[in-house]
Amino acid sequence: MVVAAVDLFTEQGFDATTVAQIAERAGVTRSTFFRHFSDKREVLVAGQATLSRLLAEGIAQAPASASPLEAVAAGLERASSEMGPLNRDLGPRLKAAVAASAELQERDALKSIGLAAAMTGALVARGVPDPTAHLAAEMGVLAFKRGYARWSEADRDDATGLAHHALAALEDLRAATTTLG
Repeated sequence: MVVAAVDLFTEQGFDATTVAQIAERAGVTRSTFFRHFSDKREVLVAGQATLSRLLAEGIAQAPASASPLEAVAAGLERASSEMGPLNRDLGPRLKAAVAASAELQERDALKSIGLAAAMTGALVARGVPDPTAHLAAEMGVLAFKRGYARWSEADRDDATGLAHHALAALEDLRAATTTLG
């Protein structure tokens, strides 16, 4: 259903797309759609709970000696390990659909907040002070988004996985913090 919805959002716009159209394209009934999603906006965050859990698990499983950003890197690796070709192919279409709709941009921002909250909670549970945990988590979300964009837009012959791109983005952000003053 996610692929059908994103394709329709891209083809005809979010506002012009109905739940009935999404269900028809996906080959399911409207009632099946509503068993999975409360409305068409929720399609955008399909898998958010799983992604949040994977990020938090990776952080929790990082070595006790890991710095906050090293723990975030472990979370990014854990979450990235679950992302496959469908996730990669969906990236550019999802990006286009979100860019074309203020409502989807708002929902995407809420998704980012949820991911940051999951990582912050996992870092705080490791004993990281709250402000440091928040900053590291926000950097983790930004690194994940930048890495996902790079990965999904990369040449399909590039066998480099999402983890490589997310960790490179995290390192870029770490380096950028040294220029903040």
